[in-house]
Amino acid sequence: IVMCASPSSIRQILLAAEELGMQETGEFVFFNVELFTSKNSTQRPWYNEDDSPEINGRARRAYQSLLTVTDRVPDTPEYAEFSREIKNITRMKYGFNYGAEEVSAYATAFHEAVLLYALALNETLEEGDDIMNGRVITQKMWNRTFEGITGNVRIDDNGDRNVDFSLLDMDPDTGDFQVVANYYGVTKQFERVPGKKIHWAGGREDPPPDIPPCGFDGTKCSNEKIPKYAIISGLLSGFLIALCITSFFIYRRFKQEAELVSMTWKIKWEEITTSSSTNRYLGSRTSLGRNSLYSSCSEETLASGMKGKQVFTKTGYYKGVIVAIKPLVKTRIEINRPLLLELKRMKDLQNDHIVRFIGACVDPPYCCLVTEYCPKGSLQDILENEEIKLDWMFRCSLLQDTVKGMAYLHNSDVRSHGNLKSSNCVVDSRFVLKITDIGLHALRTPEENDNKETYAYWRKKLWTAPEILRMPDPTPEGTQKGDVYSFAIIASEVVVRQGPFYLNEVDLSPKEIIERVKENRKPPFRPFLDENLYDDEVIQMIKKCWAEDPMERPDFHLLKSIVRRLSRSVARQLIHGEAVTAEAYDSVSIYFSDIVGFTSISAQSTPMEVIDLLNDLYTCFDSIIENFDVYKVETIGDAYMVVSGLPMKNGNIHAKEIARMSLALLNAVKTFKIRHRPDDQLKLRIGIHSGPCAAGVVGLKMPRYCLFGDTVNTASRMESNGQPLKIHVSPKTKEILDLFGTFTLELRGEVEMKGKGKITTYWLVEEVSTPSVSNFTKDSSLTQLKEVNI
Repeated sequence: IVMCASPSSIRQILLAAEELGMQETGEFVFFNVELFTSKNSTQRPWYNEDDSPEINGRARRAYQSLLTVTDRVPDTPEYAEFSREIKNITRMKYGFNYGAEEVSAYATAFHEAVLLYALALNETLEEGDDIMNGRVITQKMWNRTFEGITGNVRIDDNGDRNVDFSLLDMDPDTGDFQVVANYYGVTKQFERVPGKKIHWAGGREDPPPDIPPCGFDGTKCSNEKIPKYAIISGLLSGFLIALCITSFFIYRRFKQEAELVSMTWKIKWEEITTSSSTNRYLGSRTSLGRNSLYSSCSEETLASGMKGKQVFTKTGYYKGVIVAIKPLVKTRIEINRPLLLELKRMKDLQNDHIVRFIGACVDPPYCCLVTEYCPKGSLQDILENEEIKLDWMFRCSLLQDTVKGMAYLHNSDVRSHGNLKSSNCVVDSRFVLKITDIGLHALRTPEENDNKETYAYWRKKLWTAPEILRMPDPTPEGTQKGDVYSFAIIASEVVVRQGPFYLNEVDLSPKEIIERVKENRKPPFRPFLDENLYDDEVIQMIKKCWAEDPMERPDFHLLKSIVRRLSRSVARQLIHGEAVTAEAYDSVSIYFSDIVGFTSISAQSTPMEVIDLLNDLYTCFDSIIENFDVYKVETIGDAYMVVSGLPMKNGNIHAKEIARMSLALLNAVKTFKIRHRPDDQLKLRIGIHSGPCAAGVVGLKMPRYCLFGDTVNTASRMESNGQPLKIHVSPKTKEILDLFGTFTLELRGEVEMKGKGKITTYWLVEEVSTPSVSNFTKDSSLTQLKEVNI
């Protein structure tokens, strides 16, 4: 216990410790650091002439556990002479008699400080420096050793003196405190005084340990007998824990059973509204201009002569929402526990790239599955429609959506698809690909009931993995590695756009193709890919996915990163043998915005009113952005995308231009009037992010200037995680805006962003002293570029 207290306080503490018997065990040592040398430090600090002999006796016993640290009394002749002079002057001038008390160490320190200053001053004069320059004199006083009246005096490079200390201990025989050891600051050595030793309390020969054997509170020593209350407490705690765990599992079981019994998936046929006129307009609109055929089956079930026609999914209205209806060829459906569990698993699937299972109608003769409706049709429809132009970026997006959906599916309770093909990948109104026909194999028509001599039977096996084709009785749910093989066939369809299993000039029927795939050939029989026409990374990915050995195929979590790289690297994309080179930009700023509640406005407006709204809004926006060094990339529905820093690089100005433009657009939308709804205010949501990206013209027949890179994705995330009528700014953009010192930003805090984790973001509030539009000089080359129709 280290103290730095007055003598009276020390005496009280030690007497209290004596009452507790601390000195008897010797487990405690009291250290007192004296700021000033007291008269009784080297004699009997325990003695008080006003106390009784009994109390002084107790104090003497208590002081056995005290060690005192004080300034060392020098033993040099110079110090002895100095002390005599000080005592004489004090007695003659001030009438004070020191007696046995030593002269304060501070007096000698002051004397040696003057001596040190004199030495530094002399050196300054000898070297011809200015004695008024205190910095020079001070530097000469530091980091040096000189001979003082107390011996060698050392000043370190911080200007601090290395002080000497003495350790005082009480002799138990005489009761006097004596010096038993010294610490020398110059040499940094601790030396014991010959013939002296420390007398430890309690009769110990060595100092007590840092921590007592049983700890300071005795918890390290186990009791010989555990108290009954501890045993009872332990049993009760264990019982409560077991009860909580059991209750949790019972609750989960009852909740699951309640969900199974409630059958939230069950739909009555009367709740679904269908009509032939309605269905005529609710089908896929991806192949307008071709002959259409209304059918409830997939295109793969059609004869080869009917493939030129568009296939529609049967649709209807359920609770006011358009849904897809898949009839079940079942005369009777038995609702058993395995089916209930599978229906619950299907109902629990919630992902942006999985078609949402709404429910099922199991009342004969109207047995059907009801799912989310995707109006753009299947991926197979889109790929086989030559009128739809797909640039490379859009193809990568389709593949990325497929991989994301399958990665989620493989990580869910469903585990695998088993029937993945391009006709089971559908596209919604926002061109997001989603996977359908998942699970519920007990309700679907078994393949063994199909006619094995038909074209359709063999064609729908073109996506099936070879190891599954070789099985005598494969399970309908398939395998995860088999799904990866199916994805490879879909990827080849997306790349080549020549249907599944394109063989160049070789003409084989689906049955012949399946027979060759089943054979253990080297190399294995696979679709034809011209390596001179397509990106090498794409070719390698597809080949890994359809490897003969299932263990060599990557899983979908790995494919997510592979496909993400493909969508960023368009520089090597070859179209019909001609390279399309993309340019990389180190730093740009990207703006995304959309209108919150636009879907609701559109639902309550006529198509012409929606067109007028968007035309008025974008005309207003286009007139504003012309005053800034920015480039409008595209508009999709109510979404608006603008970039600065390309195609003409402008240093760090891009962030300032996008920020100014955002403030201008936000101010404009606050006063914007909707023709058919003048009392409503549009709520614009804006997101900004800065970073590197690649950009280039993609496609030949329908060229588009596209941006690629993670910066685009992050900017979109900033917009989607923003708030209406606010400008959401990323930390990277804020870092650049801070360089200009004219923008006011408010800290929003940490925001959880999909794929990014937690990011600290900001709100852009205003710009101070913003230059007027008339003072802004537009880049003529940029203006000319905007007028070029690419």
